[in-house]
Order: sequence, then C-alpha cells, then structure tokens
Amino acid sequence: MNAKPNDIAMIGLGTMGRNLVLNMADKGFAVAVFNRTGSVTDEFVSGLRSGQRVLPCYSLEELLAALEPPRRVMLMVDAGKAVDAVLAGLDPLLQKGDIVIDGGNSYFKDTERRSAALGARGIGYLGVGISGGESGARHGPSMMPGGPRDAYDAVRPIFEAVAAKTDGVSCVAYLGPGSAGHYVKMVHNGIEYGLMQLIAESYALLKQGLGLDNDRLAQVYAEWQSGELESYLLEITAAIFRRRDDKTPGFLVDLILGEAGQLGTGMWTSQSAMDLHVPVPNIDIAVSMRNLSALDDERAAARQVLGSGGAEARPAGGSPPAGLSVDTVRDALFAGTIITYVQGFAQLQHASASQGYDLVLHDVASIWRGGCIIRSALLRDIRAAFERQPRLPNLLLDPALGGQVAARRAALAAAAGAGMAARIPVPGLLTALAYLDGYLSDWLPTNLIQAQRDFFGAHTYRRVDREGIFHTDWSS
Repeated sequence: MNAKPNDIAMIGLGTMGRNLVLNMADKGFAVAVFNRTGSVTDEFVSGLRSGQRVLPCYSLEELLAALEPPRRVMLMVDAGKAVDAVLAGLDPLLQKGDIVIDGGNSYFKDTERRSAALGARGIGYLGVGISGGESGARHGPSMMPGGPRDAYDAVRPIFEAVAAKTDGVSCVAYLGPGSAGHYVKMVHNGIEYGLMQLIAESYALLKQGLGLDNDRLAQVYAEWQSGELESYLLEITAAIFRRRDDKTPGFLVDLILGEAGQLGTGMWTSQSAMDLHVPVPNIDIAVSMRNLSALDDERAAARQVLGSGGAEARPAGGSPPAGLSVDTVRDALFAGTIITYVQGFAQLQHASASQGYDLVLHDVASIWRGGCIIRSALLRDIRAAFERQPRLPNLLLDPALGGQVAARRAALAAAAGAGMAARIPVPGLLTALAYLDGYLSDWLPTNLIQAQRDFFGAHTYRRVDREGIFHTDWSS
C-alpha cells in the first residue's frame, strides 16, 4: 500500500498505459491503477520494482477512493466506445473539481462532446494526444494537452516530469481549450501518414529503380539520418533493413506482406481538412495508398488482365531510369517531407481560427521535436519560422523553408518522373510536386471548371477585369 494518497489514477494497462505508469512511478509519483481484467492488473504489479509506488485497484470505487481531491484520473483505453463505457462507469463517482484525462487517440469531436458534458458538472476534461509509442510512453513521450487551463495546471508537474526532454525543455505544452490537444495529435498522425508514404516511395525507387539490396539500403538511410533528413522515421527505417529473419536466412522486411493498416487518424485529418477547405493532398494520398494496399486480390486480378507493372516489367539487369540516383531520391524525399509538414501546419493554422483553439504553432513544433514519431531536425526550422511569423498561413512563405524546397524542385520532378517511366508508383512525390507547382502558379485552369459550373448549374463566376458576380446563358 502507498503511504500517502496517490497523485494520479490510471485506467487501462495496455502497452501505453502500463508504460506511462512506470514512467510516472520512476519520477516519484504515486499511481493507483485499474484494468477491467483483474488478472492484467495482477500481472502488471507483480513485475514492479521495489520503491515504485503503484497501488492496484479492482473497482472504480476503490480507484477513486485512493485519490484525494481534486482527483486526477487518466484513461488509456481504445478510442471510441471504450472511452464512453469507462466514462459511464465513472460518471456517478465523479465530483465537482475532479479531472478526467483521455490520453488515447480520440476523435476530436468526441472530445468536444465529452468535455461539454463533464464541464457542465464542473469536472475538468483534458484530451491529451500522446506520441512516441511504447518506448516513448516508458521513457518520455511528446504530449499534446487541451482542455480547461486550470485542469492542465493541476496535472502539469506530472506531465512535465514524464514527457521527453529536448534541450532541457519538456516536450509538453498547453495547446488550447476543448479538443485542441486531440486535434493537434490527429494532424500529427496525418503528417506521419504522409511522411511514411514518401519514405516507402524512396525505398521503391532505390530498390526497384536502382537495384539496391538491403545492406546498401540500410547504409543509405543511416547516412541520410545523419544529415539534414535526420528523423526518427529514417532512424527506424535503417534499422528495419538490417534486421534478419529468425525463421529463414533472409531479411525480415522482405517477408512482410505489403498491406499497411490504419486506425483512422489519417482519414480524420483528411476529412477535417476538407471541411476547412485546406488542401492536404500528401495526407490524402497516403490514406488512399494504404487502402489500395489492402486490395491484394483485386490487384492480382488486374495484373492478369492488364499485365504486370512496376519493376517486374523491366528486363533483368536493365539500366536504371534516366535521371535517377541516390542523391536525387534524397533531395526529392527532403522536399516532399517539408511539403508534408507545410500542409499539416497549414491545417492547424486554419483549425486554430475555426475552432477557437488559438494554437501557438511554434509550441507545437517545439513539443514535436522530442518523443514523438514525426520528430525530426526540420522541426527546429519550422519552430523558428513560426517564431518569426506566428500567423504564417503556409510555411512555403517562410524564405528559409520555401527556399529549401525551391532548390530541390528539380530533384523532386526527376524522381517522380523516373518513377513514372519505370512504372514504379510514387504518388506521394507526384502529389508534393503538384502541390508545390500549384501553390506557386500565377494561373490555374480552374477558370474552366468555374465556367463549367456556371454552364450546367448557374453557379456564377467572378471576372479578372471587373468587380462583381456574373452569370452567362452559355447555350444562347
């Protein structure tokens, strides 16, 4: 038993929940824990070290009784119905002043609904995005809290202690009211989708286009990771290519089915961006390509009808696509990476105004520099850009970041073109190129689209030579 009331309670002892508890206990906090399945609780506490103040509880009543007001209760359960089920169980036990923290990947509109319901009773509800996976939870995640400011202040010492540290600063900051934290985490995951798609395409170009084997791939990604492309995702990519299979003589990556799963946060990001009228095409295409990867039987049938595409269509030992080199792929990946961050931060800027979050985007960039899945050296430049211009609508308007992309436009086009020539699908690179060119274009052919809309639907149009709204009887 703990010698004093517990500092916080944790509901849910899955991978993330148990590792956060261990992290908190290591920092000197006393944690009461509860899991719906009691045997999970027993197994967890049996492995604790001496001195870790963790109190096992076997009912919600016992759990809340182990805390002193204001009681702080954190949920680490699956998003959706599981969160609502736990809240239904807690509801009759909660009192005014208590604080409930949802640390899962909840949909931001669900967080708004729950926050309003509990807030009406004087209960603080925090939606906290947590990134970093199992290792991050255990040793220091990036944390994205949103909700009532006073509720955050009540848990701030715990969060700052357990969060990752970068340059001595905790990777956690209060982001805003309501669902701000879960919205930022959602967009974080959307950016993650986009970056992973680009890295996968760079892999396809290096493997299928240039013929690099796994040893060389590991070397290339390790070299890129040590330069301007430094990021957690490239770090683990290099490690993946080194891993041998323990069941066969080959490499493990070659034995993994090419079907990528998803939990919905990328799709939510795209849907919200469309509601905001903010283009995030690299996130959109990343979600679509994961969906396409699941159509294995259909794609096999299509190859029977249309013939094989991709590298299999090239003669063995054939020359690599013209203009393709390791350096070209690196520069294209770098440009595409910046463009994906550009789109995600543009969405956050628009959502901040639309939802009333009042996000401080240099804080967002700062807390993403450590602990989270999309941490990278580029976030230092992104933070600096928003420190210079806090309301910057698009990071391409920052001379430093925009200049880095412009300098690599040729490489982006070359890599995308080489992929098309070799029938290697690189939709992320193509999308990044189209976004860049479209954003910089002084004329887009959408004047024709508006004319078509006016023709069939009398939707009207504006002119370039005079003010006003116009309609034409096109059939006269």
